[in-house]
Amino acid sequence: MFQFNLALVQICLKPKLNNLLNKRELSENPHAPFFYSSCFMNKKISRSSRILLGVAAILLLVSIFTPIWRIELDAPQYPEGLCLKIYADKISGDLEIINGLNHYIGMKTLHTKDFIEFSILTYVISFYVLITLVAAIIGSKKLLVLVFSLFVFFGIIALIDFWRWEYNYGHDLNPNAAIIVPGMAYQPPLIGFKQLLNFGAYSVPDIGGWLFISSGILMLIANFLEARATLVFKKLKKLSLIFLVGILIGESSCSENLPQHIKVNLDNCDYCNMMITDLRFTCEVITSKGKVYMFDDLGCLVKFKKENHEKLNTENIYISDFLRPYKLTKASLVFFVSGGKIQSPMRGNTIGFSSKDSALIYLNSMNAKSVSLNNLNL
Repeated sequence: MFQFNLALVQICLKPKLNNLLNKRELSENPHAPFFYSSCFMNKKISRSSRILLGVAAILLLVSIFTPIWRIELDAPQYPEGLCLKIYADKISGDLEIINGLNHYIGMKTLHTKDFIEFSILTYVISFYVLITLVAAIIGSKKLLVLVFSLFVFFGIIALIDFWRWEYNYGHDLNPNAAIIVPGMAYQPPLIGFKQLLNFGAYSVPDIGGWLFISSGILMLIANFLEARATLVFKKLKKLSLIFLVGILIGESSCSENLPQHIKVNLDNCDYCNMMITDLRFTCEVITSKGKVYMFDDLGCLVKFKKENHEKLNTENIYISDFLRPYKLTKASLVFFVSGGKIQSPMRGNTIGFSSKDSALIYLNSMNAKSVSLNNLNL
């Protein structure tokens, strides 16, 4: 009887044992199907993924205290532009000026208290900081996937809500406004550039927004590292880390404002509005917000700065090398020669050189004089 019962148990359990053995073989096989791979059999995430989640939580925490989004308005009467900064709990920037302009075209004025999002967004982000840290500490793979899924869901909802607000803001106009353009709406772009009458509107992530995006990328990389269903994912582990370093380097380089190439016979001087025809006399101003102004003559730059001194917060000035006009050099490194036989397009009659020896040669040959950066009022 005992032998019969043992044989019966073996017959009943044999299919299940074989099934378990087959799953084990599949899980150990690097070419096994995705749903039987070892990463899905293993419930704990790696140390690298925990670190990535920890960093992602820190980035989210910092984003609470920095502007998440910015909308910049650029117009001729505002050379430095106007900026609207959106934080997790408030709106700031040139709010009074923007509200004053909006009043004339019938748009609603902006006040932090009018948006329920600002009363809850800090708590929502704090919640994501908390669950991301919990996922990093516990190390559960299921929790990792859940956190990333919730994060993506929140990002989509936030963008939809932001677009809805912009739509209402640009379309719900006062019919009794002082300026009414039939059929005109003033909805800012969700992201990118849009021309609104004489204003150019730029809508882009700010520091907090880039931190938010970087946090999501870190979560995505952690998911990839844990989803190594084939040998390809194992090889991609190092590439993912290289990709992460590249993103961080790219974000830091984006903050550096560099001069733009001036196109002859296409670009116009931002002061005299004349077409730029000779690169040897050109120069540029780059503001602290990254806006670039081009000039066909150093004299135009001096006049422009003088007239817009209160509005213009200059960060960098670049001057063309007279001998190598395609090279723009920082004004502090340039040697200036003025007067004599020098004739520039708008009679500023001042040229720059990146080499002192070249400047001295032209100074003598053109019967000119050397001038300093301070003497030029730059």
